[in-house]
Order: sequence, then C-alpha cells, then structure tokens
Amino acid sequence: MSAGTRLPGTPTPMHMWPGAGGVRIAGDSWGDPDGPLVLLQHGGGQTRHAWKGAGETLGAAGYHAVAFDARGHGDSDWAPDGQYGQDVMVQDLECVVAALGGRRPVLVGASMGGGTSLVAIGEDRVDATALVLVDVAPHIEAEGVEKIQAFMTRKPEGFDSLDEVADAIASYQPHRTRPRNVAGLAKNVRLGADGKYHWHWDPRFRAGRQVMDKRRERLEACARRLALPTLLVRGGLSDLLSEEGAQEFLSLCPHSEYVNVTGAGHMVAGDRNDIFANAVIEFLMRTVPVRGAPLHPAHPRNPHHEGPPGDVNDLP
Repeated sequence: MSAGTRLPGTPTPMHMWPGAGGVRIAGDSWGDPDGPLVLLQHGGGQTRHAWKGAGETLGAAGYHAVAFDARGHGDSDWAPDGQYGQDVMVQDLECVVAALGGRRPVLVGASMGGGTSLVAIGEDRVDATALVLVDVAPHIEAEGVEKIQAFMTRKPEGFDSLDEVADAIASYQPHRTRPRNVAGLAKNVRLGADGKYHWHWDPRFRAGRQVMDKRRERLEACARRLALPTLLVRGGLSDLLSEEGAQEFLSLCPHSEYVNVTGAGHMVAGDRNDIFANAVIEFLMRTVPVRGAPLHPAHPRNPHHEGPPGDVNDLP
C-alpha cells in the first residue's frame, strides 16, 4: 500500500532490500562499495532524497554512502499493520545492514533516524564503527515535536497543486526561501485516486506525545552506553533540539564531539548541506578513515559553523 502514483521525474530507487516482516526498503547509494560503509537515515516525514547532497559528497571522499527510505516513507512499503515504532525501525536497519553484507557501518541519523541509530548501537543491535546524530538527543522540545506533528497531519484531504505543497512547506520553514521551481517537490508527494497530491508518508505514522517520557529514558540509557566515536550535530535555529538538550547529551556521552551549525534549522543537511557534509567528513576522516587517505588533525570540541544555504528541495 502507498499514497498513490509516483509523479513523473521522481527518481527510481537504486536498490530494494527486504525489511522486517517482508516490508520492502528502498535505497540509493554513492561511492566505492569497498569504501567504509556509511548508512544515512532520515527523519520522520523525510525521504532518502534528503541525503542526496551529503551522499554524493561522502561518495566522492571515498566512502560507500547509502540512504534508504524508512518504512511508510518515500518508495519503501507501508507497514501492513501500521506499526512504525522504534523497535521495528531498528529491525529494518538490521535487515539493511545484513543485505549490504553485514559490514560494520557508520550510522548517521537525523531526528527519527538518529533515535533509531542510537537504540541500535546502545542496545547492541548493530555493531557500528561511528555514530553521527543530527539534531536529535534524548531530551527534545515538546513544542518542536508538536510543530512537526501539526505539519504532518495538516491537509489530510490533499493538495490541488505543487504550488500549494510549496506554500505548506514555506509556512513550516519560513527561514528557507520558497523555491521558484516547484518540480523538485514532486518526489515528496503522490497523486491519489482523488486527483489530489498527498504526502508520500503513511498517515498512520506519527510520533505519540504520550510516549515521550519513555522515549527519553530509553535513549538516555543508550547514550550512557556509547563507547564508539560519536558526533552530535545541532541546527542553531532548531526548535526541536535546544542547546540545553545538546549539552545534556554531552554529559551523558562525554567523549562525544559537538558541532552547532549556525543558521540551520531542524533540517540541518538541507539548510546547510555543504557545511554539514564537510563537518561529517572531517569527523570520519579522523575516526573511520578511507584506506590510503591522509589522517586529519583533531578539531576544537565545539566549533560553530556558518555557510550559505543548501538545496531547499529535499523537503520536508
């Protein structure tokens, strides 16, 4: 089951892997398959396309970057039973790792994908070489969660045009420039039998406010167990992960490095893709270097980066 018909110009996934319970997981990849494996996991309501720029940059640097659509998102199957909890997401991640030969990956996760990565490593489900958390930590702001949920549940009747889709995104992220050419948004919607444009995700997917406390306890326990190289990246304008939440994570995982990307919101990779990708590559070149590449020197613990806006089409 899916939201409807894929629009012309929507990229076809390079790979389809079996996930938990037979759900098919769609993915793309970049770079040398023999290079260090980097798995990129998007946030709720996003798709693998959010990682295109970062994936290309990682691939060019010698890494094997792989991004995949979470179940119920993009070109991956919707869950027949409507289950999209943390545990089944971790199971899907385990399936993708196995499909890629079982090699130890670097896990890069934004928001929902970061929570999946943190649980997978902290509960010994995936043996990873390094972890990059993107604008997510055990403590996140309830108001930010509510804002995301409100966006994902608005216009259940669908949109009449891609311009309406662009307007909805612009109102959700006013710090971004509304794209003049809305064709790039086609990959974020599907054309329903009713002739309306609907978001690509299963409407049964949404995080429940009532489980926030249990989520925090679980992620805190996982953070305390981290022993591998870890990088936390926060968007300086994020309304989901506050500076206090970031500092709390650093107290739970004292060896973690921290980058605050000035001028970026919750969608860090989309807002400042060049700065984000360079920060991740600098971290990985020191911790999980490409064979034959020169080692990079250590950098200060809390650099604050600024840069020009990145691609605004990979939304929401």
